[in-house]
Amino acid sequence: MAWCEIIGRPKSFAIWLLVPIVGFFIFAEMASRMVRSFGKMDLKHSAGAIAYTPASFFWLAFNKDAKYQGPVRLMEKEYMNKMAEAKAAGKSREFKKLNFNNPYKKTAVREWVESIFFAVFAAAFIRMFLIEAYVIPTPSMEGSLLVGDFLFVSKAHYGIRTPMTVAMLPLLHNRVPIINRESYFESPSLPYKRLKAIEPIDVNDPIVFNWPVGDSILLTSRRSYTVNQVARDPKNYFAQDRELRKKFQNKDIITRPLDKKDHYIKRCLAGPGDSLQIIDRQVYLNGEALENPKDIQFLYLASFSRNVSLKRAFKKLNIFNKDLVQNIGNNKVLINLSESKKNQVMAYDPGAKIEIFQRKWDTNSNEMFPHDPKNYPGWTQDNYGPIWIPKKGETVDINLSNLSMFSRVINVYENNDIEVKSGKIYINGEEANSYTFKQDYYWAMGDNRHNSEDSRAWGFVPEDHIVGKPLFIWFSTENGSIANGIRWNRLFKSADIF
Repeated sequence: MAWCEIIGRPKSFAIWLLVPIVGFFIFAEMASRMVRSFGKMDLKHSAGAIAYTPASFFWLAFNKDAKYQGPVRLMEKEYMNKMAEAKAAGKSREFKKLNFNNPYKKTAVREWVESIFFAVFAAAFIRMFLIEAYVIPTPSMEGSLLVGDFLFVSKAHYGIRTPMTVAMLPLLHNRVPIINRESYFESPSLPYKRLKAIEPIDVNDPIVFNWPVGDSILLTSRRSYTVNQVARDPKNYFAQDRELRKKFQNKDIITRPLDKKDHYIKRCLAGPGDSLQIIDRQVYLNGEALENPKDIQFLYLASFSRNVSLKRAFKKLNIFNKDLVQNIGNNKVLINLSESKKNQVMAYDPGAKIEIFQRKWDTNSNEMFPHDPKNYPGWTQDNYGPIWIPKKGETVDINLSNLSMFSRVINVYENNDIEVKSGKIYINGEEANSYTFKQDYYWAMGDNRHNSEDSRAWGFVPEDHIVGKPLFIWFSTENGSIANGIRWNRLFKSADIF
């Protein structure tokens, strides 16, 4: 309240400081007016007061040239009134004199700088705390969310996560375009905090989250890979991405803090304390078959009975180019289809044969989390589990046969030292045969079930990795390129498509 009086605001104005988000802007305005009340009118003084208020006020207290001149807001208002009265009375000479000697006058350059700074400041805070725009880059959520869909995502619905990485370029997530460098410094950093949620995460809700295993990555122009992911099957990944071999051999590894890991969007299929199993592509939650999205997709081998122009057929059937995985030849293609699209293809060519296709990777249990075929044999994309999702406060027995399931949770997500010595498990130096979880976890999968790298590949999604809830599609381009046209029928459509 005393601060308000010093700058010329009523005492009740301080209440605005307690309002989430708004309080940041009020604080910035009060800090700027504070230094101006002590005669420090330059842009550098206001910028310094906003950037680091405690140091600025400390400087004011010990600066002999800084003397309190009065509540600047009221003084500036009074001065502006004098100028307005002089102008209205036709006293041009007095007006020019007042204008020339105006201690509160700002140059045009400063006006532009402050306007731009405020716009960036406001946009950064809205993006950081309330709503952020995302684009769907891959087909892992087709046919619900499509490549080229632009979404607004609410960061408040599941609880606002306060910033952890503080030294960063505003309005950028983790990379600076053109120069291709990280857009932040890993330190200093703040601990994880989350404000109260508006609603809980329900089963089948789409969620945006930080890629849990994206803390140590190899980055190519194509995508990000985890170091362990490539190490498990280097030959396969090198064949997919020519840049990757050199990055891997040179150990060109990028480490990222939690909130700067890549963003993913998937559907939450299980929450804390749930048990999940996949049997012949059907997901079962706590023993009950889970309702599938309307346009859930799988990979099929489609064999046409006649020569078919794929380009013409896809356009007529509204099948996206990225759904085509491979043109094998002899009128055979590997393609991701929903049930409705499958029926359309059959209607287009009644003699066509369409059957589920299993790639080698899909049946490789070493590629399935927890990457332990010895203790979890036969786990594939289509037949997986059962698996229990960790819940805060719950305790589980741990031993060498299930350690692979929980080791990353204990070590990385919950910051414990874990090691195995002489057949025994030690957590933070003490022998352990059980563990109590410190936070909740979720299980996320894409609707394009055979073309989604999800929890089946890298495991649980920790609560502190949750970013927000997709709200609606505000723009959409065909196949991710505006050159291909705009999908007008998807604009302002709910992102919670099921």
